[in-house]
Amino acid sequence: MAFDIEMIKAVYAKYPERIAAARKTVGKPLTLAEKILYAHLWEGNATETYARGKSYVDFAPDRVAMQDATAQMALLQFMQAGKKKVAVPSTVHCDHLILAQKGAKQDLRDSLTASGEVFNFLESVSNKYGIGFWKPGAGIIHQVVIENYAFPGGMMIGTDSHTVNAGGLGMVAIGVGGADAVDVMAGMAWELKFPKLIGVKLTGKMNGWTSAKDVILKVAGILTVKGGTGCIVEYFGEGAKSLSATGKGTICNMGAEIGATTSTFGYDDSMARYLKSTGREDVALLADGIKEHLTGDDEVYSNPESYFDQVIEIDLSTLEPHINGPFTPDRATPVSQIRAEAEKNDWPTKVEWGLIGSCTNSSYEDLARASSIAQQAIDKKLKTKADFGINPGSEQVRFTADRDGLLRIFENLDATIFTNACGPCIGQWARTGADKQEKNTIVHSFNRNFSKRADGNPNTHAFVTSPEMVAAIAISGDLGFNPLTDTLLNEDGVEVKLDPPVGDELPEKGFAVEDNGYQEPALDGSGVEVIVNVDSKRLQLLEPFEPWNGHNITGAKLLIKAFGKCTTDHISMAGPWLRFRGHLDNISDNCLIGAVNAFNEQTNSVKSQLTGEYGPVPATARGYKAAGVPTIVVGDHNYGEGSSREHAAMEPRHLGVKAVLVKSFARIHETNLKKQGMLGLTFANEADYDKVKEDDTINFLDLDQFAPEKPLAIEFVHSDGSKDVILANHSYNDAQIGWFKAGSALNLIKTEQKKNA
Repeated sequence: MAFDIEMIKAVYAKYPERIAAARKTVGKPLTLAEKILYAHLWEGNATETYARGKSYVDFAPDRVAMQDATAQMALLQFMQAGKKKVAVPSTVHCDHLILAQKGAKQDLRDSLTASGEVFNFLESVSNKYGIGFWKPGAGIIHQVVIENYAFPGGMMIGTDSHTVNAGGLGMVAIGVGGADAVDVMAGMAWELKFPKLIGVKLTGKMNGWTSAKDVILKVAGILTVKGGTGCIVEYFGEGAKSLSATGKGTICNMGAEIGATTSTFGYDDSMARYLKSTGREDVALLADGIKEHLTGDDEVYSNPESYFDQVIEIDLSTLEPHINGPFTPDRATPVSQIRAEAEKNDWPTKVEWGLIGSCTNSSYEDLARASSIAQQAIDKKLKTKADFGINPGSEQVRFTADRDGLLRIFENLDATIFTNACGPCIGQWARTGADKQEKNTIVHSFNRNFSKRADGNPNTHAFVTSPEMVAAIAISGDLGFNPLTDTLLNEDGVEVKLDPPVGDELPEKGFAVEDNGYQEPALDGSGVEVIVNVDSKRLQLLEPFEPWNGHNITGAKLLIKAFGKCTTDHISMAGPWLRFRGHLDNISDNCLIGAVNAFNEQTNSVKSQLTGEYGPVPATARGYKAAGVPTIVVGDHNYGEGSSREHAAMEPRHLGVKAVLVKSFARIHETNLKKQGMLGLTFANEADYDKVKEDDTINFLDLDQFAPEKPLAIEFVHSDGSKDVILANHSYNDAQIGWFKAGSALNLIKTEQKKNA
């Protein structure tokens, strides 16, 4: 039986009535995304039509998922909410704090030693508050979720941007910051601006070397890293039905890389097969009973231009394998053109590593298809010319793949099998020689390839492609290798060609596992004590942020004017910094150290107006804070793209930053800033970015009149005495202005809890 089956039954029981009410209210056929959103309204049945991209709407998600790196801060905040138990089914998954270096067994042992304090904290908090706990080694959060918790038509939020992976089973699953998760776990409504809708019609059927990964690599090239911002991407068409559930998950997973709120597919036979194969026949039976409500209406898919804000069409029959990168996941290159692009841009073509795994591509099907290429290499007397690493997605996938001989094939090709965890994908890769910062190339099946992300080396050119292409390129050792046309010289001096990959969508013998790593929480956690050592370097209880004093912010200084791409990896790096994710003060020492200063084009070097000297961003911020001088951060387009990590909002807040003023925001980061009581503002005129000088003094002129849809006037006083007054737009509604006034959304939750106690 599936987890939380009674909850799923309750959700499905409400569907017919709520969809009927939504259709009556909206007055037209509905997309799948609209059905799920309207079925999960906080107050129940729809009574009004919400404006896409404008209306803020309260929703009631069905469940919450958290990974260990973000769960620390989320649960530290939840501990302040005054609740005895979570209000909705919630889980914690230990997958980020596990190194990849020597191999699965040794790496897991080393990680348990290094991060045992954090794992024990998460286990005890989970036990106390009724949260399911997935132990280190159990698997990557999103693979575990799709195997155990995702269900068609459900709504889930998770403290990781790739929560969207669950769209592969027809959910609206959305990545959020920890404060949003606290709202839902505390039994409160969750607010989201009603998304716009992008429809992607898939025709034809994939063949040869093309995989589901190539669909999203193609879409990323079309929409770019910000083209999906504020939108749900809904895939449909006969091509969509031909994809496996985990293939759909791969596509939804990387929707985070186009800034999409989430992505999803309608319920179909492939989802039913996957549910049954993973022991959830009961969910499949329930879904079959309301299947007309778990996909878009026929009229929508017949005439998509009338129902979506944007429509893209892709013919899977002609889709070519892609390789995206380097340094950004939307630089899309068909494999037939990659050699020419590499030569034109001076990318290193010698491939040092090929890596398969991450939450994007670590399913049984992924391993099966990639292992078929590895077996060909063995049979055709080829050896890998690049190092080769594999991260299975879960213990269930690993155990089953091992039983079926897939892992042995990789090992026979000298691949290293890492722990069932994120590993290199989020910088938990102890790569030998990365400290030399040599220019080099790696290929992987992950989702992101920002500078320094995998190994900390800014000169590592990381390229994203499918697992089967990773295997082929690792064997060839050549970025420009095109397995569709090129041959390789084997150890006998004979030219051989790799055949297209093959692999079962689902294991023929079914999934198997001895210990999936799940730990049920105590029925009554009131007696569980959660201990945080005051001297801990890893964990720190939170102190509430100060509320706004009601006055204009004046005399502020510029902390940094960030130039170009500034992702959450630039604002709060992962890798070795993950060890401080539960200690706000310690992790704040990485605040904005990866951002490029527009005035000297260097990282982690900003001018202090207190001393006139250049120094690290965190130290400079601490100097201003100690002197009682407020600061602001200025940024470029799509500021805060990437991970959902709310540390990128909490660290500047902790260090005294009052406002972040940019050309445009990534959705999750803007929300995180609001939740932490920060001002997230955008230039009304983007050209005003150029008016901001390094030694400005900054005064807010009308913050005391802060109101929805009313721009704020900000005065920049330059060192020569001249001034520029610019207008800054914002998207705050009345409730969000309340968060700002209270100092944070959590402060408001605590106030309400005391009133109701």
